[in-house]
Amino acid sequence: MSTSRQTGPANPRARHTTGRAAEDFAAAWLERQGCFVVARRYGKRGGEIDLVIDDAGVVAFVEVKARRSDRFGVPIATVTARKRARIIATARTFLGERRWRSRPCRFDVVGVRLEGGKARIEWFRDAFRA
Repeated sequence: MSTSRQTGPANPRARHTTGRAAEDFAAAWLERQGCFVVARRYGKRGGEIDLVIDDAGVVAFVEVKARRSDRFGVPIATVTARKRARIIATARTFLGERRWRSRPCRFDVVGVRLEGGKARIEWFRDAFRA
């Protein structure tokens, strides 16, 4: 007896395209909330940060999660300890490169729920700590 589990679109490009579109949507939405996008898709040392924003003087490192349903968990719950560790390490590199180590910062998760051609945003400020 064999079983298989499909965890995403059969076409890996579809998942990649969906993720990029969600990041674009989240960036535009955050800007409408008064944030300034400092960097997009910043990657170093095996880690990547989807968005880096300035939110009223606070540097926020944002993980964007696109979901069509909550079947595999709500966005904030899908950011594993391993993923958080990679984001934190990458954020430290980012802050060091910019010489921003003294600036206040936090880690956010933005969930983009895709439903019937529409997108809904859930913004979890200060979702986890370093």
